[in-house]
Amino acid sequence: MTQHPHRGPRIPPIPPRDWSPVMKTATAPLTPATPRPPGQPRGLNILGTFAHHPDLATAFWVFNGYLLNRSRLSQRQIELAVLRVAHVRGSAYEWHQHLFAARACGITEQEIEAIRDTDRRHPWPAVDGAILAAVDELIADGTVAEETWSVLSTALDHQQVLDLVYTVGAYVAIAMMLGVAGTPLDADLLAATSGAPLPESASGGSDGVPST
Repeated sequence: MTQHPHRGPRIPPIPPRDWSPVMKTATAPLTPATPRPPGQPRGLNILGTFAHHPDLATAFWVFNGYLLNRSRLSQRQIELAVLRVAHVRGSAYEWHQHLFAARACGITEQEIEAIRDTDRRHPWPAVDGAILAAVDELIADGTVAEETWSVLSTALDHQQVLDLVYTVGAYVAIAMMLGVAGTPLDADLLAATSGAPLPESASGGSDGVPST
């Protein structure tokens, strides 16, 4: 895992008690239609980083809220893609933040470990393997290979494919923000995901606050 040479966050998260009124209402699009599972960590530090720019947070979270709560992809497909983005981009924060959601939607510990496997030895169902391949190819090449497209276009409709592309792009952007800001992991994220390995290639409040 690549470490930044600096100590501490470059952009320290702002605690919820110090958020502006605009920031306090900006999180509304992130609220899921159904209650989150009990004990889900809040991960407030990422929100506190966004709190430095409430106008940006307001605009981006409408988009992010769509991807999380109204996407045509299944929750499993979303979390497979996000965890693979976190691994490829080396975002420890993004990885930890989405482990809980991944487990909650049925992704197994074996599958979580396999997401970190660059040799693709795990016997993924065809569409799952294509989603993971698409993440790698979109990040590396800005498109997907014909083999990947053949599987995606058979298993997913056009809206789902577009949702996948924008999910990858959004979480690459979040990973970059976290890396530049040096956003530290929250204690609740670490506690909730204890024992889960970090991605090997990694580089760099109040109750009810939703998570990204």
